[in-house]
Amino acid sequence: MPDNAKHRKRIILIASSILVLFIIFILLYIRIVITPPPLPIPEGERRMDQFDTLQIYPTVQNGREWFINMQDPFDDEIVSFNSDITLDQHSDNSWRVNSSKVRLRVDTLPGQEEWKNVEMTGYIRMISSTLTAGSNEFSDHEEGSEDGDSLDPHLTWRARGGRHNDMVPCEGTALNGGLYFDGKVSWKKEIWHTGGYTDARGVSEIPNFLVNKWIGWKTIMYNLENDSSVKMESYLDINANNNWNKISEVEDNGKWYADTSDEEFYSVDCGKEKDYVITNSGPTATFRADNLIFDFKNLSIREIIPP
Repeated sequence: MPDNAKHRKRIILIASSILVLFIIFILLYIRIVITPPPLPIPEGERRMDQFDTLQIYPTVQNGREWFINMQDPFDDEIVSFNSDITLDQHSDNSWRVNSSKVRLRVDTLPGQEEWKNVEMTGYIRMISSTLTAGSNEFSDHEEGSEDGDSLDPHLTWRARGGRHNDMVPCEGTALNGGLYFDGKVSWKKEIWHTGGYTDARGVSEIPNFLVNKWIGWKTIMYNLENDSSVKMESYLDINANNNWNKISEVEDNGKWYADTSDEEFYSVDCGKEKDYVITNSGPTATFRADNLIFDFKNLSIREIIPP
């Protein structure tokens, strides 16, 4: 009897050890294989744009490219800003924005292809928030808000839509790549303005994120599977030395729903379902900022070849 008890105890110990090793293996597999750490792009594959900034994906042949006029951002027929914005140029030719609401829109002229599979790039230096205790610059239904999160100072670079205002709500589709003052990044989808926002996906925190330093930021979107789904990617150049790493990605192939009620969502007849996949192009791509003082330089948009 004692021998049988010892035998059972030995079997239980061996089985427990195997189970622990199996769990450790699974955790390591998830960490290493399923979610590998971001890797820099190999030197042999590095392509540069006219600002000598690395391209993640190449420009499509004869595709649209837009580069900001660093001498005078206002001097561009396809660029428009919100009317109350002011810009001040530094000695290094970068620009300071002192406004709680920034909308730099890059539009499409008649005869041009609309923005669709795009890589939006720029360098920014976040300085401070424009908010004071208890303030709220925008209500939930103004163009400045994003479904109630307007208090968080952040940048949003978006494309695949048109005007974002209450007069033409169905034009206000967008895939929004966000970078927040606290180092958070995320993606949101806007099916119509403003009752068609989804929750945030691809949320991550930037380690060692600091304000008052130059960083590079990219938002990329491209269609997959014969235009039935869309991939969104965010990249960061944390030390502004052209060393870009992917920090967020989301694929939308459906079932990413607007988080408003059915009553509100369908109060505007845009002919879209609550999980509409934004595979369409749009005439306007926008560099947006809310409640943030920041510097910027070398903004660009390119139509890319999807991988």
